[in-house]
Amino acid sequence: MYIRKFTLAVAILSTGLAAGCRTGLLGGDEPAAPAQPAAPPAPIVVDGVRTSYADVVERTSPAVVRIEAEQRGRSQSQTQFQVPFGDDLFRQGPNQQQQGPRVERGVGSGVIVSADGTILTNNHVVEGAQKIKVLLQDDKEFEARLVGSDKPSDLAVLKIETQNMPYLVLGNSDAVRVGDIVLAIGNPLGIGQTVTAGIISAKGRRTGLSYGNANDSFEDFLQTDAPINRGNSGGALVNLNGELIGINSQILAGGPSGGNIGIGFSIPSNMAKSVMEQLLRDGRVRRGMLGVNIQNITTETAQALELPDTAGVLVSNVRPGSAGEKAGLKRGDIITAINGEKMDDSNVLRNKVAGTLPGTEIRLTVLRDRSQLELTAVLDEYNVEGGPAGNQNEGGEGPRVEPQGGKLGLSLQPVTPQVAKQLNIEGGEGLVVTDVDQAGPAAEAGIARGDVVLEINRQAVKSVEDVQAALDRAANRPVLLLLARRGGTIYLTVSPK
Repeated sequence: MYIRKFTLAVAILSTGLAAGCRTGLLGGDEPAAPAQPAAPPAPIVVDGVRTSYADVVERTSPAVVRIEAEQRGRSQSQTQFQVPFGDDLFRQGPNQQQQGPRVERGVGSGVIVSADGTILTNNHVVEGAQKIKVLLQDDKEFEARLVGSDKPSDLAVLKIETQNMPYLVLGNSDAVRVGDIVLAIGNPLGIGQTVTAGIISAKGRRTGLSYGNANDSFEDFLQTDAPINRGNSGGALVNLNGELIGINSQILAGGPSGGNIGIGFSIPSNMAKSVMEQLLRDGRVRRGMLGVNIQNITTETAQALELPDTAGVLVSNVRPGSAGEKAGLKRGDIITAINGEKMDDSNVLRNKVAGTLPGTEIRLTVLRDRSQLELTAVLDEYNVEGGPAGNQNEGGEGPRVEPQGGKLGLSLQPVTPQVAKQLNIEGGEGLVVTDVDQAGPAAEAGIARGDVVLEINRQAVKSVEDVQAALDRAANRPVLLLLARRGGTIYLTVSPK
């Protein structure tokens, strides 16, 4: 039976560039200058149209490697190794019925980025591995050392003890344009190094799957239609100048085999460079944090807030004691710029803050009650391990659940101590949603049973009468609701019927 349901799976790809470097990133004696390869053939152009990418492939493919990661499991009956995004990278050894310790091997790709044998790959390719083997294009093998890894960006840095290696130069991914031609080189499905071509389909994509929890992953993917499949994770996406502009990480897969459908995602080289430099220097990645909930402004939200457009990013909550509160940020503020750089997307803002070191002072341009303010914040440090989950997320629309009763299609009741205990709600403010009309406007907006309505059109509500009064004042115009949900807050706009 043909399966139409699409699932998100990890992809693996790779590419490389032959070049030279006189100084290793990790120190040691100065290596000899790498041998210069023979000049590749010039691009073939017929009637002004390029008909071959062979020259780019010859310059880049030697720097793409195959990575074999080995992990010793406990026993087949006790554990099953799981890989993010459903990518079956790790496969059981020959004796599938054995009950004792077993060896699980994963295959992925990597990119040499320095003549001293420094390699970039995905974290999920090598996570948990006790032994990592790197195979070059000429079949030479090296045992690799894990320098460091970063789960939130799904990147890892490896080192092989050698010199004079072909490597790829990291390009400027910010300069990449939608429509640019790119090549993907990797080891898909275990068939050997493969090159595919396509274009940049989109920029700034986010899947929320790099670290399992959307709040704990940092993504700014380049989307490409260059065919990539399982087995390509950690490989390279290159431009026609032979520069590394992305590390391939995920695919949107479909069909019975979960194969390529022309939607792949690559970690941009600028993010990879920043993560790599910190891992090489400090062994870990440090990220800045404002301590706020943020979300994009929809057309309906802009109307409810009486804004002229959807520019900026809406602050739906400010954590007490956070850098944002100390800077003077308030719930309902709209951040329009950071250090003069325009901000219209919550994910862009989140990555901008996270890409700035803790302790750094940043300038926030904020719109509050139609007046522009300039605030200064000194960033806190983001702690992935059990730290600020939910304090600096994108908000979004939340799960689309089906809602009953009233102008909004909601049934509400005050938050009593008994209700708060039953629903595990902290505090006694607002009104809890006890039922949602499946055909009502609240359902369409994504409001769910168990949500707590704190404000309507920026006014606090503590009783059903407060809600009715707020709706009467709004007449038939869209209303802006502030909801408490799963420990955070979010603005949603509802158009009454």
